[in-house]
Amino acid sequence: MKPSGRPVRRTLVHRLSPGAIAPPRPDACVTGSPPRPPGAAHPRHLCHLCHHSPNRRHTSTAASPTLTQHGASLCAPTRFAGGNTVKEILDAIQSADSTAADFAALPVPESYRAVTVHKDEAAMFEGLESREKDPRESLHIEDVAVPELGPGEALVAVMASSVNYNSVWTSIFEPLPTFGFLERYGRLSELARRHDLPYHVIGSDLAGVVLRTGPGVNAWRPGDEVVAHCLSVELESSDGHNDTMLDPEQRIWGFETNFGGLAELALVKSNQLMPKPDHLSWEEAAAPGLVNSTAYRQLVSRNGAGMKQGDNVLIWGASGGLGSYATQFALAGGANPICVVSSERKASVCRAMGAEAVIDRGAEGYRFWKDERTQDPREWKRFGEHIRELTGGEDVDIVFEHPGRETFGASVYVTRKGGTVVTCASTSGYTHEYDNRYLWMSLKRIIGSHFANYREAWEANRLVAKGKIHPTLSRVYPLERTGQAAYDVHRNVHQGKVGVLALAPREGLGVRDPETRARHLDSINLFRADHDA
Repeated sequence: MKPSGRPVRRTLVHRLSPGAIAPPRPDACVTGSPPRPPGAAHPRHLCHLCHHSPNRRHTSTAASPTLTQHGASLCAPTRFAGGNTVKEILDAIQSADSTAADFAALPVPESYRAVTVHKDEAAMFEGLESREKDPRESLHIEDVAVPELGPGEALVAVMASSVNYNSVWTSIFEPLPTFGFLERYGRLSELARRHDLPYHVIGSDLAGVVLRTGPGVNAWRPGDEVVAHCLSVELESSDGHNDTMLDPEQRIWGFETNFGGLAELALVKSNQLMPKPDHLSWEEAAAPGLVNSTAYRQLVSRNGAGMKQGDNVLIWGASGGLGSYATQFALAGGANPICVVSSERKASVCRAMGAEAVIDRGAEGYRFWKDERTQDPREWKRFGEHIRELTGGEDVDIVFEHPGRETFGASVYVTRKGGTVVTCASTSGYTHEYDNRYLWMSLKRIIGSHFANYREAWEANRLVAKGKIHPTLSRVYPLERTGQAAYDVHRNVHQGKVGVLALAPREGLGVRDPETRARHLDSINLFRADHDA
């Protein structure tokens, strides 16, 4: 957090015309799904570019099989959301002379481009298996109205964001559509009602610049360069005073609230904001966010496993978006990570991070389930023997669990007596089965862990800023291709994190501390180098 007298930090970017900020696109309401028949009603309840009423009609265009646009006779054309206002914002960001007052004087656009899902499409994948559901069909990019700024909130110009698994869940409407979350939040207060809309702006990460702050915000000012954690909490209940994750009105921003980070602008509570690490570019700074904080609480914090030096830590999916941060925390904390991955390529990434014990479960052919109903304890035993070969005969102290159903029985089995299985996410299924004899008679613990409280998120970000923990960014897409980014994560064809550029016109911008960056450049680019290999 910057002292009030410190000059606003600026990033130099190339001066571009408005049309160069983003690839050419229709005048408004761009979606990633096939066009509706000519004359069909637009799926949105209201055109947020022209503010036409719900009964106004829109037309589709044959120019592209994947785009829809407003009929020219209905809406005045705009090259992109906000018109010249967005260019003014970028000009202010790129100017070394801009002050907080300059940012405060900028007009706020009436609308902005955002990645959304639609309430009236929540049933589009009914009858399909999870793997068959395609985020590219459900995610839209369109213009939405800028929400009202409330007390304790901030409006942020988003330079970059990234895709987390909760964005995948939102896009395939699993385990249930997120509109139920928005409806419940909307009943909380008049201000919260803003979130209950027939579209959901998704995304739980961002790196960007503060444009406006609401009443009661003193720690941040327009022009501050920030990242955001995704804990949105009301803090009106004493239950959350020692641990904000225990507040009954705790929500994940961009998943259980609206106006998330996969957009040109984002609305956050000001206490979600943290200083952007100076040595990272916009897209690199946006990548750690949710997964870094989640891994910190789950593995390091006393609210999670409370890892200590010398612990043997089994990490599932150790080269993925979440597991790659757990691997780094284990190495930085003096523990011994046993990294489980699905290919030799992913194994090589773990070794490059510094891990010595790596299991390629694809090569070993582990099959923990005989069929959909029956697990195979012989495979648990074979897996445990492999672990002991790597640890010098020791069982694991901690299992970093997030696949869920597919692996949970094995996780409980291989944990040492008195050890801990700490779990979140359950990407392979939420219904876990294990043999309770191996838990109860060996005094093992299962701990549920979910994101991080304020302090844990700050500590996790501080370690990134100090160069102790590094981004695991492997690939970056433009905002228009967020559907493909989510598809990559859904199908597990990615390494580390997949980033998305929002307002940033290209990668590599936003670095404020090149000296620190130079010292850590190989680690920063580790996952990119693997992707490019």
